[in-house]
Amino acid sequence: MPVEITWWGHATCTVEDSGVRVLTDPLFARRLAHLRRRRGELPPPEAAVAEAVVVSHLHADHLHLPSLARLAPGTRLIVPRGARQAVPRLGRLSGLRVTEVAPGDEVRVADVVVRAVSARHDGRRLPVGPHRSPALGFVVSGEARTYFAGDTGLFESMADEVGPVDVALLPVGGWGPYLGHGHLDAGRAAEALARIAPRSAVPVHYGTYWPIGMGAVRPHEFHSPGEEFARYAARLAPSVAVHRLAHGESVRPGAVR
Repeated sequence: MPVEITWWGHATCTVEDSGVRVLTDPLFARRLAHLRRRRGELPPPEAAVAEAVVVSHLHADHLHLPSLARLAPGTRLIVPRGARQAVPRLGRLSGLRVTEVAPGDEVRVADVVVRAVSARHDGRRLPVGPHRSPALGFVVSGEARTYFAGDTGLFESMADEVGPVDVALLPVGGWGPYLGHGHLDAGRAAEALARIAPRSAVPVHYGTYWPIGMGAVRPHEFHSPGEEFARYAARLAPSVAVHRLAHGESVRPGAVR
């Protein structure tokens, strides 16, 4: 059975490979602080069903404690090294098997292997706190190899660290009208795509959450990153099939190399 990708919005995806469901950065909230979900219904209860969950970094829109509390007891939760010290409430989530990892570490979950890779992003639990945990991406390897980038900027060793992959889940936007350091916009995500050279790509981390009261401030930054990414990718990485998903939509990206 080929890998199946479901995008639930923001950076939350289900990667189903070899009968194993891996959930990325679960965020199942209608509102988070000053952010409001502006597109797509909240993910259904089955979105929280997974054998393993990966968290790329400690920002609250990626490590969201109420969403993690919806996971079934026994779920393997893979987080950056130092996360339990930086976020003490993480250790009080009932029944989850928490594993901390750093770049290069691998965790086997049934018939898939989850490998942590580097990301270029501030991994702190903002707005305060020392830099105790790295930001990560993950490669899920089963019948296919799927790269989930988390939040990251471009960096020189990206392709070497990620290695050959079949599918790339790349952030192409954000949750506000301006992207700071350590992010990919649509153009930089297409550059990353050209370096990584997967067979398929799914743009994520755009068009879901937006600051309350800022709907009229550069609204194209909310609506357009997926389309812009597809356009840049056609020029920079024409051999890669780009799948722009609606919230809750799934795709089986094709044959494994």
